Amino acid sequence: MLIGIIGCLVPVLPGPPLSYLGLIMLHITRFGQFSPTLLIVMAAITIIVSVLDYIVPVWGTKKFGGSKYGTRGAAVGLIIGLFLGPVGIIVGPLIGAVVGELIFKDDMKYAVRAGFGSLLGFLTGIGLKLAASFAMTFYFVRELIT
Repeated sequence: MLIGIIGCLVPVLPGPPLSYLGLIMLHITRFGQFSPTLLIVMAAITIIVSVLDYIVPVWGTKKFGGSKYGTRGAAVGLIIGLFLGPVGIIVGPLIGAVVGELIFKDDMKYAVRAGFGSLLGFLTGIGLKLAASFAMTFYFVRELIT
């Protein structure tokens, strides 16, 4: 479950699917303690959040007039920002998106606007993944305690 939560912040790890896998593993080892309804709902949430994770950053970038360079820059900025702590996780994607947009088009005003849109979309995706993974972690921990 912890790897699932970390996966919400690290782009190379699929956070919600890993969290769901944790639920399934506990379900199997505890001989069916979770209701089928809960497992189906969590599977649906995992699929929806995973799909939205690809759509929301693109939507945010396009909404603010950006390009794929801003989205890619935000991802690189997040990876670099992970080494700088919590502030780096927030500032890294913004700086990365702006640099990506400057590579695409040499206009600072455009780059900052598009970078902000990319950052908003990127952070929204992270928020959705974290919410899903924390919900699954809640059920996992509750099952372990009871």
